[in-house]
Amino acid sequence: MQTDLSKYSIGNYRAGPKFKVMTWYLFNYFIFFSGIPFPSGFKVMLLRIFGAKVGAGVVIKPKVRIKNPWRLIVGNYCWIGEDVWIDNIENVSIGNNVCLSQGAILLTGNHDYSKSNFPPKYDKIIIEDGVWICAKAIVCPGVICRSHSVLTVNSVATKDLEEMRIYTGNPAVFIRTRVIDA
Repeated sequence: MQTDLSKYSIGNYRAGPKFKVMTWYLFNYFIFFSGIPFPSGFKVMLLRIFGAKVGAGVVIKPKVRIKNPWRLIVGNYCWIGEDVWIDNIENVSIGNNVCLSQGAILLTGNHDYSKSNFPPKYDKIIIEDGVWICAKAIVCPGVICRSHSVLTVNSVATKDLEEMRIYTGNPAVFIRTRVIDA
């Protein structure tokens, strides 16, 4: 058996109403993905208009990509760094005091490579309070990053991260307990 992408289909998945999706893509490209440092408050307001639930004190740096804000929850005092990509085909929930460092990627979609038509698979991501997703790290579909866990630079979380633990590598493995001084 071989892969046959002529039979590929996204099935019954729809991001949302076409007008809403197209309008968001324009704002996403010209405001969020822009190198111009538009104020975070303005970006938060736009996210809320498009259906995201966003808490207080959220910082959103330039060059951020968010696929579907209506599938996004962001808690209070979060940092979304430059070049972060939230590819939320499914729901993404981000707790309070979370840091997504520059170039971090949250992926809620993948493909079933065991089938010839390479069908898409989707699953949510949950990032609990105090988590740090370091620069260029990737969180894969279905992963829960538990309270105050850390995913180090360039690491890939394919399984849940336990609370107060630090993970590194591809796939990410536990290396030590996180200790936070008062």
